[in-house]
Amino acid sequence: MAPNNELLVNQAIVKTSAAPPPPAETPKPADPAPAPGPVQGLINVKSNCGPSGASQDVTQYSGPNGGIDWLNCGLNDGGWNPPYIRVEDVITMDLGEAIKDPNSAFKACSEYIPIFQKYAGEFGVPAIMVASFAMQESGCNPHTVGGAGEQGLMQLTWDKCGQAPGGNCQDVDYNIRTGTKYFSDTLNANGGDLLKTIAGYNGWSIKMTFDQATAAGWGPCCRCQNNLDYLHQFLNGWCQNINAYSHNPPLGKYFNLNKCGPPGGPN
Repeated sequence: MAPNNELLVNQAIVKTSAAPPPPAETPKPADPAPAPGPVQGLINVKSNCGPSGASQDVTQYSGPNGGIDWLNCGLNDGGWNPPYIRVEDVITMDLGEAIKDPNSAFKACSEYIPIFQKYAGEFGVPAIMVASFAMQESGCNPHTVGGAGEQGLMQLTWDKCGQAPGGNCQDVDYNIRTGTKYFSDTLNANGGDLLKTIAGYNGWSIKMTFDQATAAGWGPCCRCQNNLDYLHQFLNGWCQNINAYSHNPPLGKYFNLNKCGPPGGPN
């Protein structure tokens, strides 16, 4: 018996129409919001300290990493309570590129650049920050002795000198390695809080007041004061390949160490 084509077609239509609909696609989760970070060469961090005051150009009071009053938030109002900033939030130059500039702020460090880069890589911190500590603390002079006996390029306190070769805490390789490890270890212990870590290298502490920071200026160890321009000079000076001391005008507003004479000199 010949097939009834009309019946077959109708059955096909019924079967097709009875097929279950394909399962709905599960919607893709939304991409997470990007973490705050540098935007157009300026720091971009929300905090309880108000606008950062960051500026493209480095000025006496500001730069790409914020204004001095923002970095020193709370210093004159109940005690220092800085914004939370991570390494990846800040604007810095690459040390290898910075030293190529004939007018580099790191000229005094030029023979030590490979050592800074070596230990910065080993301990996972930016090399320019390690070199910035050396410039800020000693002018990259390995024979510098601080007002409280701090030693060498990185101004190591004596408690960090126990393993120095031959007891020489000014040994350049040991001094840089120890200072870099201390910076890295402290940064990790502080949960990545960069301002707390950088300022801690100069003896700052949370809730530090102006009077506490400058009290030593009236005693026998004038340079035992905390440098209240430290963060601005470090982040908007050295980290931008700008000499924080010879810049015109000098970077800062407090200059509370000026009365103490040059680093390593008489108090």
